[in-house]
Amino acid sequence: MTKSSSVKIGLLQFPGSNCDVDCKNALREHFSIDVIPIWHTETTLPKLDGLIIPGGFSYGDYLRGGALASHSKIVADVKSFAARGGPIIGICNGFQILTEAGLLPGVLLRNAQRTFICKYTTLSTQSGKSFYQRTLNSSKINLPIAHGEGRYFLGREGLKKLHDNGQIVFTYDENPNGACDSIAGIVNEKGNVFGLMPHPERAMRTSTGGSSDGKLVWEAFLASCG
Repeated sequence: MTKSSSVKIGLLQFPGSNCDVDCKNALREHFSIDVIPIWHTETTLPKLDGLIIPGGFSYGDYLRGGALASHSKIVADVKSFAARGGPIIGICNGFQILTEAGLLPGVLLRNAQRTFICKYTTLSTQSGKSFYQRTLNSSKINLPIAHGEGRYFLGREGLKKLHDNGQIVFTYDENPNGACDSIAGIVNEKGNVFGLMPHPERAMRTSTGGSSDGKLVWEAFLASCG
């Protein structure tokens, strides 16, 4: 898929972000898009068609993954962007930041086995109305995970609401971390804010011995950017 370079995609950066370069390279090499870097101390976002919150260890995961980053100056305008329907994708630590900031429900806890997990995993796309669910259309994809705090948790009533609203985008075929209902990725009620623990930016080509299924996720994100 080729996407116009006129599409403006922002990329948030925090102290400890380490997947920002991977995201930058994925969009440049495969979609001819140069992302706009945005440092966390900024107070306003530039005019954007979409926003990426990358993985890593913002603030060294002090307190909890994403806890301190969720209070950065830029987050207030990120919330405004989301409220206006702006497309946001948060990957791994980005997913943690989205939950800590209240842009997505739930929390990411330490893995059930209390160890860091780094491996490829198979995901099933669940039914729903978001661009991701419509684009991937119930398919299975293979993406890598790399996290120590990736166990999604939400109370019973909240989980029922996610299921009823079709907000669960991805579930693990073999739950690697003890996540509630094997959840790997969700959207907000509007469908414009998406958080997932697996890393699509690390699955862009098979020549490195992995999967190229990450392209499918980025294609869905870019489709949501108009």
